[in-house]
Amino acid sequence: MEEGASIGRRWEEMDIDILVRIFQSFDIFELTSGIAQVCSTWRLAACDPLLWRTLDLSMLKSNFIKIPLEPYVYVDCRSDKTLTKVLKIALNLSRGNIQKLIFHFNLYISDDQLTYAAERYVKEVTRTCIMCPRLKRLVMPAWNRIKKTGICRAIRMWEDLESLTMPSIASPLYLMEEISRNCKNFSELKIMGPCDISFASTLVDFLPTLKVLSLRCSTILKDALIIILDGLPNLEVLNISHCLLVEVPPPPAPKKVLKEIDVSILEKASRLREFLTCMDNSCIMCQRARSDEGLMRWYKYEEGLWKTDEVRSLAL
Repeated sequence: MEEGASIGRRWEEMDIDILVRIFQSFDIFELTSGIAQVCSTWRLAACDPLLWRTLDLSMLKSNFIKIPLEPYVYVDCRSDKTLTKVLKIALNLSRGNIQKLIFHFNLYISDDQLTYAAERYVKEVTRTCIMCPRLKRLVMPAWNRIKKTGICRAIRMWEDLESLTMPSIASPLYLMEEISRNCKNFSELKIMGPCDISFASTLVDFLPTLKVLSLRCSTILKDALIIILDGLPNLEVLNISHCLLVEVPPPPAPKKVLKEIDVSILEKASRLREFLTCMDNSCIMCQRARSDEGLMRWYKYEEGLWKTDEVRSLAL
């Protein structure tokens, strides 16, 4: 060898710990771009559990148009194919180590994608469940294309689920019942939508041990809030920041939006470790909630704003 020549190391000889540190800076597209196919050393690093405790798919959004019939959206097939490709690679590399799964609120996954049934890209739901057996936290996408059977099948496989962030749902009973039956450590819930008496009653009936609840930036009926405070004895943290608190008096009196929280509710909430509120006219989020009539249109605002929460454990 000539004097002064350097001895270079081959890529496959790079220390795995160093590779893992490098891969930790990659986003989901980079992690699933084929790095695991470079060599056996890179594949070992790409499968390291440190990379897959959280599978964050919040970068993925659907290209869709609204339609008048169920499921009320038509999703471009390229969006489905992209999701399927990323999910398939990520789930294979994760080797069952995913504990937190995050979908974008504007991602319209199908029931079959959630249950991995039979055909092409529509297989991914059950596959997601089977390959995430240790899942503890789930941030759900839009409901439109997910059916009751699909989400119930998923919940049954996620016995370790502790925390759920979900869009509003018209009939919550079956979902809460499934969580109550299968997820014994469940303790945190965030609802990105209105909370009426039916929803509050369902929480009390099926999730009496709930400890953390966030209803921020939505509409809450005063009577529903009272049901929650009276019926969830283990509740420690309640977030109703930037909410429209609505009182519905006996007819013919019209319903009204309260400008402040009355003493009776404050007394009931005094037992909580944290009761997070904001009804300030000068608050930008309160102004937006009023403008959107208590049903936030997150797509109008800053990217990623929907991920925020005053409850630290629920913020993304």
